[in-house]
Amino acid sequence: MNGPPNFNRIARLYRWMEFFSFGPWLAFTRRAFLPRLEHTRRALVLGDGDGRFTARLLRENAGVQVDAVDASSAMLDVLLARAGPHSGRVHGHLADVRTWQLPAPIAAPPYDLIATHFFLDCLTSLEVRTVAARLRSAVSDSAVWVVSEFAVPSGWRGNLIARPLVAGLYLAFGQLTGLAVRALPDHQAALRSAGFTLLERRSRLGGLLIAELWASTASDLAVTPSCPSL
Repeated sequence: MNGPPNFNRIARLYRWMEFFSFGPWLAFTRRAFLPRLEHTRRALVLGDGDGRFTARLLRENAGVQVDAVDASSAMLDVLLARAGPHSGRVHGHLADVRTWQLPAPIAAPPYDLIATHFFLDCLTSLEVRTVAARLRSAVSDSAVWVVSEFAVPSGWRGNLIARPLVAGLYLAFGQLTGLAVRALPDHQAALRSAGFTLLERRSRLGGLLIAELWASTASDLAVTPSCPSL
């Protein structure tokens, strides 16, 4: 297993790097399902970077408690600072999610939300599958998992635009952070294998960005996945 990428050097620049690359579209994608999370009480947020999703969730949900896990100490510091007056409801965990030890069930209630925004693309398909299987035992029967990710849609947009763009992003972050992964994982297959059910998917920028809402139990509202991976 490769070590986690080191995002410390770009933690305070990350927001501006994102804005000058994609404008507000990544932020819009992260917030796609926020209105559906108002009743969440215990959230597990993995790799939220500089914490914009976490901060927004805390502002809009006065009762939620958040466990934020990140392998970058600088990113975790920025996340806690961005939480501002709500930081008391955030429990930061400086750890690699692949080896992070979940809290014992007897010590804490199960999570009713998992959030991964532009984070699963830092893992391989096997790693996502392993993490998803481990997290399934830590969520309630009514839990949801919100995912924001890059995708490569079918057709000419995927082949001529999305695929080279995603490859370029992997190359750039490999140089900046030491990220060893070079292809989008099949996170949909990984979540399905762990027992999660896709309820809804929204796409932006012609399918380059996707936001998904997954349930921890089977549902008659399940959506058939259609976004191919790189």
